[in-house]
Amino acid sequence: MNRVTIAPGIELGGPDLVLVAGPCVIESEAHTLRMAAGIAEVARALGLPYVFKSSFDKANRSSIAAYRGPGLEEGLRILARVKAELGLAVTTDVHESWQCAPVAEVVDILQIPAFLCRQTDLLVAAARTGRPVTVKKGQFVAPEDMAQVVRKLSESGAVGVALMERGSSFGYHNLVVDMRGLVTMRGLGVPVLFDGTHSVQLPSAGGEQSGGDRRLVPPLVRAAAAVGIDGLFLEVHDCPDQALCDGPNQLALDDLAPLLATVKRIREAVTHG
Repeated sequence: MNRVTIAPGIELGGPDLVLVAGPCVIESEAHTLRMAAGIAEVARALGLPYVFKSSFDKANRSSIAAYRGPGLEEGLRILARVKAELGLAVTTDVHESWQCAPVAEVVDILQIPAFLCRQTDLLVAAARTGRPVTVKKGQFVAPEDMAQVVRKLSESGAVGVALMERGSSFGYHNLVVDMRGLVTMRGLGVPVLFDGTHSVQLPSAGGEQSGGDRRLVPPLVRAAAAVGIDGLFLEVHDCPDQALCDGPNQLALDDLAPLLATVKRIREAVTHG
């Protein structure tokens, strides 16, 4: 498997499980810094390499009235502060090709949203930044078809590629996680992460917003760890019911440490027998 170096001491595909986590969207500068520090403390206590993630813009909301975030310029300023003041690696998602270059000046790894995983121009632009790229598998894409995504990135000069599972469309307003997909995508020779929070999302189930059931996050995460993953992606919030985006499927900060402790034990058991 090709390993992906995100930052010094943080490597996908290596012996350590990498945690990528943060609130769905940047809600405020103070909240972002508080969440980054809180999650980092949990990760540090468990010895897990950590990358902070939050979006500067949620461009694919159900409703035009939904909160999207502070925008590119302000969002990158806040992420740069997280990186500088807390010493954390950071990532965020990009939605348009022109965003890749300025985002790459701040983040350590770029993220491609699931809905956009087949957008060739976006993938090429991300690959050419000189930053590694992680791509969420589209809800409409078979795991084996992500081979073409890996090829697009690799042939465009990406310095590292990782894939992420986040569930597949199962009828209307529902997703299902086929754990076989983790094995299939790892078989493509790239590290694989599991998105434990978007996998319990109920897309557009609330009419003007997506629903979700965060109670299902722990069992799915435990299952993914048992199958085998290189990283874990979680959207985490101190007050999920008051979150401005994806509240129903975000994990409460207070629930993060016990879940990660369990995941670490499962992964160690799988890895070392």
